[in-house]
Amino acid sequence: QVQLVESGGGLAQPGGSLRLSCAASGFTFSDYSMSWARQVPGKGLEWVSGIYSDSSITEYADSVKGRFTISRDNAKNTLYLQMNSLKPEDTALYICVKAFRANPLSSRGPGTQVTVSS
Repeated sequence: QVQLVESGGGLAQPGGSLRLSCAASGFTFSDYSMSWARQVPGKGLEWVSGIYSDSSITEYADSVKGRFTISRDNAKNTLYLQMNSLKPEDTALYICVKAFRANPLSSRGPGTQVTVSS
């Protein structure tokens, strides 16, 4: 049974940083591309970043390019998202997804809340 559990969210000031983690279990993590998405109440799921199974390719949404970095540690079955230069518009529920780009059939975690506010 696929399990994805995010952590690391919280309150950050504009310009600050947070590092999110996603602990994966129930599947061979190193075989799958993974991604982060985010959701704001009343809006659809927004893809943030994706990473190939071997970390050879990473992609970012234009809104986070240059500020966020996705990475993974296949030995620890963990996906990361380093978020720097945070902006209030980054406030959202951040969700770990078992796919390079989220789709309705993708397994996903419950999410971790990130709030950027002074």
